[in-house]
Amino acid sequence: MKTVLFMFTMLCATGALAQAGSGVTVLSGDVQKWEVISHPSRASVVPLAQEQSLISPSNPSFARGERPLWEVGQIKQEMSLGEVARLQRKLHAKDKKSPVVWHD
Repeated sequence: MKTVLFMFTMLCATGALAQAGSGVTVLSGDVQKWEVISHPSRASVVPLAQEQSLISPSNPSFARGERPLWEVGQIKQEMSLGEVARLQRKLHAKDKKSPVVWHD
């Protein structure tokens, strides 16, 4: 294990010295201005103009009136948390128990 660790350390040290010792620098220390490639966008600063829809042109559908939720949806009957706990307690009491109890 020590040999593997030593070889790994030597490999890393060799790589570090090779990068630092060579006269070629990959990254220069000169400041460079970073520019984003310009492209036309919807968020450009312009005077107020006509609205432009971002949604593809399609025929909108309209309906008259409103339907109450009780006509559309179903009411889900759920058990209360207490009833669920009582049911779980009854099912747990009916479960098969271990015949041997170990006390260590």
